[in-house]
Amino acid sequence: QVHLVESGGGLVQAGGSLRLSCAASGRTFSNLAAGWFRQAPGKEREFVAGIPWSSVRTYYADSVKGRFTISKDNAKGTAYLQMNSLKPEDTAVYYCAAEFYGGGNSKFEYWGQGTQVTVSS
Repeated sequence: QVHLVESGGGLVQAGGSLRLSCAASGRTFSNLAAGWFRQAPGKEREFVAGIPWSSVRTYYADSVKGRFTISKDNAKGTAYLQMNSLKPEDTAVYYCAAEFYGGGNSKFEYWGQGTQVTVSS
């Protein structure tokens, strides 16, 4: 079982930056793939970014490429999503997900509770 806790959300102006964190309680991220998803009001949850357990590459939705960066610190048991050049359309609840030995772009078994990101214009 993996318990994930997100933090770092908040209100930011368009063009600003935020860094989301996802802590895996009591364990490392060394054998976990991490993913970030988001869900805006009235919309389906969508994939934002992912990183395999091996960290050999990263995956991004086209809408965030070049602006968002996913990473993980295995020793600290934390995954991150650095979000730059934020746009109002990035407003959503952001969810962290994890999967043992996952590829970073497929299914995720474990989910956090979500953190709100609001970008004002």
